[in-house]
Amino acid sequence: MKYVCDAADKKTWFRIESEAEAEKESELMDHAVAKHFAREKGKATQSYKPTSTVGFEQNIGLRAHIQRQMPLFLTLRNSNGDAHITAMLPPEGQMDAPFGAIIVGKSNSDPYPDHAAAIAALGTHFGLTLDRASCYPYAR
Repeated sequence: MKYVCDAADKKTWFRIESEAEAEKESELMDHAVAKHFAREKGKATQSYKPTSTVGFEQNIGLRAHIQRQMPLFLTLRNSNGDAHITAMLPPEGQMDAPFGAIIVGKSNSDPYPDHAAAIAALGTHFGLTLDRASCYPYAR
């Protein structure tokens, strides 16, 4: 995981960077983020066009391409490493029309009542408004 930003109550946002981390997040949070992570990574991998025709050079830019194309998968952790929220933001944290943000708590519960300040900190970090009405999919 990669540090993203600090949040209220000594909590920290981290970026989930591997399928193993996504699997652990799914296990800890009792939801299907690993399935979504794998699907999005697959789509990003398939969209990669190598710039070189030399076999051993073809995947040089693959990892950077995947990180640019994939949505950001994030987890909010406390100082003990306990997971509280999982978030999926648009690629590079840039909001666009076809893809919004999804933010859920354990078992897809509503994280806003207990963690609104932490969600706001994440929004401020990326320059996004992460309101409950548009980010919590089960309130619709």
